[in-house]
Amino acid sequence: MKRLLDIAFAMVLLTLFFLPIVVIAIWVKATSCGPVLYWSDRVGLNNQLFRMPKFRTMRTNTPELATHLLDNPDRYLTPIGHFLRKSSLDELPQLWCILTGQMSFVGPRPALFNQTDLIALRTSSGVHQLLPGLTGWAQINGRDELPIPKKVQFDVEYLQRKSLWFDIKIIFLTLFKVLRREGVSH
Repeated sequence: MKRLLDIAFAMVLLTLFFLPIVVIAIWVKATSCGPVLYWSDRVGLNNQLFRMPKFRTMRTNTPELATHLLDNPDRYLTPIGHFLRKSSLDELPQLWCILTGQMSFVGPRPALFNQTDLIALRTSSGVHQLLPGLTGWAQINGRDELPIPKKVQFDVEYLQRKSLWFDIKIIFLTLFKVLRREGVSH
């Protein structure tokens, strides 16, 4: 049931956001050199790697690290990078990963391949058995501001409580957070 809802909701959103996606792609290309999309290696279901797209918000010479690990991350942002991140519009290309079954709308956010501490904690807690999500329980409870052990604690809570109604609650809380632009540090 969750998979069918993911596909249906992703198709609706792709239809609704088709024009904004095209406009953002043109805007990214016009304001910085490099590709429109940034594809990063992420850890998915059962710790399998997959490629996840985002609209590129960082310059092409940015080290491949989690943003919080960069020394002065703001210096790597493209001219529109801050806006795209604050509004979460950089995440729209991930609808592709939902359609292909590599992600769901709700689940733990996929770790970067080199976030070994996060991957290890999730694996020891059984969270690696969940399909990663565009949003999740940890996302709405702190997003970028959470330390890794706390993030995993929320991921475990999601694993224990997961249901259709809990997913719907998380989606609505995510919309509220995104509209208020809460929890994004860069």
